[in-house]
Amino acid sequence: MAAYSDDSESLQTFRHIYSCDLDTNFKIKVGTLEGTREKPSHQALLNDPMLRHSSLYDENRSDLVVSCQVFSGGKPLALPVQTSYKPFTTRWNWNEWLKLPLKFSDLPRNAVLALTVWDVYGPRKSIPVGGTTVTIFGKYGAMRQGIHDLRLWLGFEADGSSKTQTPGKAFGSKEQMTRLVKLSKKHRNGRLLKVDWLDRLTFREIEVVNSKEKSSSNQMFLMIEFPRVVFRDQEYTVIYFEKDGDDPCQASLPAEIVTVPDPDVSLENLVESKHHKLSRSLRSGLTDKDLKPNAATRDQLNVIVNYPSTKTLTSEEQDLVWKFRFYLQSQKKALAKFVKCVNWQSGPEAKQAVELMRTWQPMDVDDALELLGPQFVHPAVRRYAVARLRQAHSDDLLLYLLQLVQALKYERTTNGDSHHLMRPSAAGTSALSTVIEPEPGPVPCERGDRGSFTAPSELGASHLDSFSDSLRNPMSSSVTGADDAFLQEPFQPRSESDDSVVKDSKVKEMYTNVMKRFMHRLQKMEKLHALLLEQESQQLIRFPEPMPLPLDPSVRVRGLVPSKAALFNFLTDDVEGGEYVAIFKHGDDLRQDQLILQTITLMDKLLRKENLDLKLTPYCVLASSTKHGFVQYIESTSVADVLRTEDTIQKFFRKHAPSETGPYGISPEVMDTYVKSCAGYCVITYLLSVGDRHLDNLLLTKTGKLFHIDFGYILGRDPKPLPPPMKLSKEMVEAMGGINSEHYQEFRKQCYTAFLHLRRHANLILNLFSLMVDASVPDIALEPDKTVKKVQDKFRLDLTDEEAVHYMQNLIDVSVSAVMPALVEQIHKIAQMAALTGKEEINVV
Repeated sequence: MAAYSDDSESLQTFRHIYSCDLDTNFKIKVGTLEGTREKPSHQALLNDPMLRHSSLYDENRSDLVVSCQVFSGGKPLALPVQTSYKPFTTRWNWNEWLKLPLKFSDLPRNAVLALTVWDVYGPRKSIPVGGTTVTIFGKYGAMRQGIHDLRLWLGFEADGSSKTQTPGKAFGSKEQMTRLVKLSKKHRNGRLLKVDWLDRLTFREIEVVNSKEKSSSNQMFLMIEFPRVVFRDQEYTVIYFEKDGDDPCQASLPAEIVTVPDPDVSLENLVESKHHKLSRSLRSGLTDKDLKPNAATRDQLNVIVNYPSTKTLTSEEQDLVWKFRFYLQSQKKALAKFVKCVNWQSGPEAKQAVELMRTWQPMDVDDALELLGPQFVHPAVRRYAVARLRQAHSDDLLLYLLQLVQALKYERTTNGDSHHLMRPSAAGTSALSTVIEPEPGPVPCERGDRGSFTAPSELGASHLDSFSDSLRNPMSSSVTGADDAFLQEPFQPRSESDDSVVKDSKVKEMYTNVMKRFMHRLQKMEKLHALLLEQESQQLIRFPEPMPLPLDPSVRVRGLVPSKAALFNFLTDDVEGGEYVAIFKHGDDLRQDQLILQTITLMDKLLRKENLDLKLTPYCVLASSTKHGFVQYIESTSVADVLRTEDTIQKFFRKHAPSETGPYGISPEVMDTYVKSCAGYCVITYLLSVGDRHLDNLLLTKTGKLFHIDFGYILGRDPKPLPPPMKLSKEMVEAMGGINSEHYQEFRKQCYTAFLHLRRHANLILNLFSLMVDASVPDIALEPDKTVKKVQDKFRLDLTDEEAVHYMQNLIDVSVSAVMPALVEQIHKIAQMAALTGKEEINVV
């Protein structure tokens, strides 16, 4: 309840109360009905003889009733109420308050009061004498007050719709009556000075005028009275108000894209351009050389420098890095951020940046990979990245080989610096040269295939074509650029590499033909043995000279073993001799496996640099096309088979590595290897979000190494519901002695240590994945724009080391206690058994 004084009128205090505060039922008073009803014509009586028995032919006033109902937006808000029975003689006068089943606080702003006068028309029948409607609240939100004469629309029921057809305030041309009603309202609201003796005379005259107007209109009028709100002998006006009505609400709109033309969207922002030119001008360089940041700015610069490579710098951060570029010259990690803040389209600015890069502290080789991405197109930047990569060891370049091949299509010309780096003459070692070496002559391949990985664009494909031609014909292309001594070095093809590729092609062709022509496994084996023993295949059994194996160039082989050709067993050229077993997989796309195994190999090397050997088994994979490739064979047994034959993993270890003094009767070295390999693969598969983990693609060796195979689902994809963060089954934990054992606690410590070490090298791994975004790797191609973000989220670079350890603790606890993976594992076992049973039945038939 509130009150205020109207200073402009200064006649009376305006007292009001909000409708939401009135917790009582709304009511309306039905007064009198004035006017006469015309009797029906003779034609109407002929058409409906029942009219003779209606109240129209009564000598006295007929017994009418009035119904009342509240509407909002054309819909009723409550059931109607009507006046009680009352006999009339000379006039219709109900003088009755109708209490509606609706409270003041429930009335909406657009509430409409609909009143209909009904007459009896035969047995159980009634007809509307007329209807009228009036809004409960006025146009300013105040509830109507006092007595109102509403016009009755004869023969119609009251229409409660928004655009009503029976408005009670329509008086037509009766301007005098309308003017007097407005003056009476002003007097009632205190806006006119009250004089008792004059008011009595005035209202008496108003009643006379209204009576004359009504009688001359030949219409009927229903008089109603709105309720008065009185508190402590003071009358208050009810104002519509809804609690929390001003709070914004969420409106659900159809998901439609509305295009709005903006003619300035492609135009240059003059203010920003002017600011950029002033801040990057040559004059500022004279003063910027001596600039030193204060403590707060220095901390901000350190935060920017330590951003992950995927972080986009804001315009303010770019200006800050440029301003203190001379101060940051001594920080090698700041160079990548500096290159990002340069406008390479501006000639003077680009010239300054190139001069600074020459004197900047040389960046690490790992960080230089970022500069080979598609966002860095300036030749000087890419030339600098290639120069830094030339300082890397050939073994490191071999680990980055997939990404370096992908970087070729980001070159603006087909003779860019990345092409120079990839030339075999620059490769240095025979292992890297063997992998890069081109195949002599035309190589038949499917459209879109270009070795193991493809360039999705026509430009990228042309770059790879040109690069391949330049490798086969090095003297046909003129090369210009840095490092003339290197470029002038002639390239002579290596005959042993050519022979390796030719023999590799023959092996693939032979195996593919056998796989296509024969159905049963035994028939395939027999045919393959027969082909290898033919005279034409003798050169595959015994090579004239040892040659590098394409799957693993560090291994030199002397031939194939026909008797063991279920897999390809190569005779190695080691001092001790031996066999190198490789699997040729037909019908599988191994490009994704090759990428993941490359990443595991890299992580293993990074951990070893930190003196952390987790006994990983990064076996070799080479995708020779999108449908087949080579996989190194590691003698091992799946965990599912171990549990099926030995019941537990500990029994398997006791069988192959027993020890009377060791824990659980197992050799301490084997137990230590098992714990470390479990920790390593748990962390790595978590970081890469490897999916479809079950006990059939977890393998165990007799020396205790556990490793994963089959990486068909990565980056969060998983065919199983609710997968755990990492594959850590109950059987794996029991092999360590349970969650309370020392080995399990050691496993947790190794997980923490590995996670912290790999987090420090997150930029390198993110750079490698960012270069693979445009490659045709299946799970990356699904959402290429989210690939790097998925990997970055797993590293949780937003956490401190202490918080990261707690985060990893929680992941391990969740994985160990997860129920859904155990249920899925049982379903997988049943499916595997059903599949094996089906195969046996087919063989019997």
